[in-house]
Amino acid sequence: MVHFVVMGAGRVGTTLATILDQNGHSVALIDQNPDAFRRLPSNFSGRRVTGLGFDRDTLRQAGIEDAYAFAAVSNGDNSNIISARVVRETFKVDRVVARIYDPSRADVYEKLGIPTVATVRRTTEAVLSWMMPPDADTVWTHATGDVSLVKARPVESWYGLTIDMVEKLVGRRVAFISRQGHMDTAAPDMVLQENDELYFGITGKSGMEIREILTRDPAVEE
Repeated sequence: MVHFVVMGAGRVGTTLATILDQNGHSVALIDQNPDAFRRLPSNFSGRRVTGLGFDRDTLRQAGIEDAYAFAAVSNGDNSNIISARVVRETFKVDRVVARIYDPSRADVYEKLGIPTVATVRRTTEAVLSWMMPPDADTVWTHATGDVSLVKARPVESWYGLTIDMVEKLVGRRVAFISRQGHMDTAAPDMVLQENDELYFGITGKSGMEIREILTRDPAVEE
């Protein structure tokens, strides 16, 4: 489980917050209008924070210092980009995304290092895919439940490591690697590349520990 902060309790923001909450993650939703939270379902267990998304105290109330990702999806481009910059530059959250209504501004925002999603039909899905950490799915479990095969995708900071190093850091054997649509047996000297999916052999059924490790920077000794 990781923590997310969403700014803007409109249709996109409340949908994002609800999906994250239902998936078992910790989430805080920010909006300056407390009435906007009425869009949330009654069983929403995340935080409702009233305030401006670029206000530092408001962001702290939302738990931004512990956030894995931040999404600014209010109905104002300026508010979204200011909030995203504050979160990126002040609180050092790397995974930040902003919704924009004026596509001509996208290049400016990208130069600031802030990915943007235009207001298109699949905005919610696009923002969610950017926010979510790499997952770890159990794709096969023996009938006894003793061993399983877990598919996992590491964050960017793992790229360039050999499979041998990955195995040492994770403490699990990499059985297979999926790359560009092809599945191969993992070799110790293979170097991890962008979009690689790793298949780990584990005892038991849960891949949560692997996901927690692969969403953090690798603890490589200098």
